[in-house]
Amino acid sequence: MINIWEVNETNKMVEQENLDVRTITIGISLLECIDSDLKKLNENIYRRITAVAKDLAKIGEKIENEFGIPIVNKRIAVTPIALVGGAACRTPEDFVTIADTLDRAAEAVGANLIGGYSALVSKGMTKADEMLIRSIPMALCQTGRVCSSVNLASTKTGINMDAVRLMGEILLEVAERSKDRDSVDCMKLVVFCNAPDDNPFMAGAFHGVTEADAIINVGVSGPGVVKTALEKVRGENFEVLCETIKKTAFKVTRVGQLVAQEASRMLGIPFGIIDLSLAPTPAIGDSVADILCEIGLEYAGAPGTTAALAMLNDQVKKGGVMASSYVGGLSGAFIPVSEDQGMIDAVTAGAITLEKLEAMTCVCSVGLDMIAIPGDTKATTISGMIADEMALGMVNQKTTAARLIPVIGKGVGDTVEFGGLFGYAPIMPVNRFSCDDFINRKGRIPAPIHSFKN
Repeated sequence: MINIWEVNETNKMVEQENLDVRTITIGISLLECIDSDLKKLNENIYRRITAVAKDLAKIGEKIENEFGIPIVNKRIAVTPIALVGGAACRTPEDFVTIADTLDRAAEAVGANLIGGYSALVSKGMTKADEMLIRSIPMALCQTGRVCSSVNLASTKTGINMDAVRLMGEILLEVAERSKDRDSVDCMKLVVFCNAPDDNPFMAGAFHGVTEADAIINVGVSGPGVVKTALEKVRGENFEVLCETIKKTAFKVTRVGQLVAQEASRMLGIPFGIIDLSLAPTPAIGDSVADILCEIGLEYAGAPGTTAALAMLNDQVKKGGVMASSYVGGLSGAFIPVSEDQGMIDAVTAGAITLEKLEAMTCVCSVGLDMIAIPGDTKATTISGMIADEMALGMVNQKTTAARLIPVIGKGVGDTVEFGGLFGYAPIMPVNRFSCDDFINRKGRIPAPIHSFKN
């Protein structure tokens, strides 16, 4: 039974410590929409999304009001569009019509974002995959809610270096098309190694082909709750520290479980997973970097940072899996730069470099996230950064990602404002030594030896 003390504790988490349900995400399969006629395909997609998600915003607000728990976003994830549009699309422009349809459908049901403008190309690209990838700059720059992701690598298949090279070029094109808005559309594009099928967080959410017709996934976040808990055990040993993180993560996950079950019941859609991710915002007191400082670092990036982050990530996952049988997605600690005031402060102080961030991504939940780099960075250099991140995921058998933002017209020393949950970021310096000859090789980096487990 839940007693009055626990109710008051949860209320305090919400009111004072920035606990929130970051997203309720409906995953929708579009496989039944496939048609060789492009107009018919778009009609089917619009009809399907607006039918399944018609009550998403209304139910989200009802749960928010009933339980007093902020639900920041209501989102939709769909089957990777490269799979859905392959039979009908003959050009990249054909795929863009589907992006427009997704955008209209998301707006019609009141969804903040819609993910799944995606391709899965870790081993090779079909013609449809390549057309979708080449359409991404057009699609993102003429829609407001559509998010795109491309899975470039996996532990089982290796790294598709042809796709890695192409994505460096595509990212720069997205940046150029939105240069009048500080290349902001790059925030809606992420590349993955080992992308999960059930991720509720954008920009990487898509509805995997292993999923049911429709599913409810909930992402819950509470860096401020963890930091407040750790303040009470300042100076204690590592056992106490770990137990405190684990118990706090348990409580936060139970809040997400409650919301997920209610959303599932009210929408009549099966519950999928809880993603317990310490996903920061620019709000003061809602920072993963501040948790690392509370653990004992002067700044995130100081010696010991990778060890502290590894411990934090592991204890969050342990607390989550005790609270729910269905923890999935990207659960753990996120380390985006622009969305975390503590990370921004660390970059400004010189405590964090791109190389240190890369090391931290070996033990966090995602990867190089929301990082602004100079707009004159070469496509091959961007591809090299992506390849490094893919290699970390492939070899370590974990999900890694890169969401880089080359800001056209700005360089090191400048700051870019994204607004809202996306915050602001200092432009970080990039290693300028060339990797052209490496990136311009054709083919695929093979899977590591430990991938052979059959």
